[in-house]
Amino acid sequence: MLRFLTAGESHGKAIVAILEGIPSGLEITVEEIQTDLDKRRMGAGRGGRGLIESDKVEILSGIRNGITIGSPISLLIPNLDYSNWKNQMAEKKGIVMPISNPRPGHADMAGSLKYGFNDVRNVLERASARETVARVAVGAIVRKLLKELNIRVLSHTIAIGKITLDKFEYSLSNVEKYVKKDPITRCIDHNTAIKMQKEIFTATKNKDTLGGVIEVIAHGVPPGLGSYVHYDRKLDARIAFSLMSIPSVKAVEIGDGIRNSSKVGSHVQDEIFYEKSKYIRKTNHAGGLEGGVTNGEDIICHIFLKPISTIGVPLKTVNIITKKQVNALTERSDICVVPRAGIVCESMLIFTIAESFLEKFGQDNLNDIKNNFANYINSRDI
Repeated sequence: MLRFLTAGESHGKAIVAILEGIPSGLEITVEEIQTDLDKRRMGAGRGGRGLIESDKVEILSGIRNGITIGSPISLLIPNLDYSNWKNQMAEKKGIVMPISNPRPGHADMAGSLKYGFNDVRNVLERASARETVARVAVGAIVRKLLKELNIRVLSHTIAIGKITLDKFEYSLSNVEKYVKKDPITRCIDHNTAIKMQKEIFTATKNKDTLGGVIEVIAHGVPPGLGSYVHYDRKLDARIAFSLMSIPSVKAVEIGDGIRNSSKVGSHVQDEIFYEKSKYIRKTNHAGGLEGGVTNGEDIICHIFLKPISTIGVPLKTVNIITKKQVNALTERSDICVVPRAGIVCESMLIFTIAESFLEKFGQDNLNDIKNNFANYINSRDI
């Protein structure tokens, strides 16, 4: 079973991840993990913390001589900003004054009510998107596993605020090429990217924040992952769950789900053909999934992120100690997380696909998994 856990607070000493279920025999280096972590650090709309953190990862266990050995993999990513927050993160009782002005839209209020806190820092430190640095580190390892199985996952920005990409025809190779050219917005169209940067600049000037939309594409996923027999084994449901777990994500679309809802059925189903000894589709409105099972087409997901909750001109809230109306907490924060969130979305989709893949083809050793997969492919018209 593939699974992972993360631990750590935003301004604590470090973020930690434990990844269990990766088979032995997978070659992985610190540099490969670092490549994905560096993508998370880039992008327009980044706050001041991006100038502080280097997000250097250390492998503590599970990899020996650059190869996985089948045991849990543990990863450590120090928080360099901890040195500036030692007093606020004091471990001894009574050292710091509580912060009691929860931000609308954040977990501050709901989390404080749930756990009985009068200091919202107890909530915001863990609810922070800083935790996603661990998910990206985990995703980089799992990405290497999928690469061995000829499955690739990429993402790009299709909207920031009111600025939306109007191109719908592009190949995976084009996405890869143009995103490398523009790591600032990660948009594949130059003119749209410039408009997105201006939108972020305007929000920064107004001390406001912006959301947007990310598209993630998984290519090379074989048919047959997931299941139609029980609700909790449907892969589209599990994908939506994993992507919705990312901070700021408020909606997930698979394929043309939203657009399809206003059309007639004959215009949205992907007809089936048999050519050159293979089943093929000439459209992919379903986004690669039918009945909770992959059908061999690209998995395509659209992830909708709300503007983040820490606003330069704070909104009204209630002090949870005095019960009086006050301005919400304001801390250093990003203006727009969309360009950086792409790699986080990739990581969660990668993990969920790999989880389902290992359920079907899993063994303890990478070569055995490849043999199982090859036998499956050869016994089907795939």
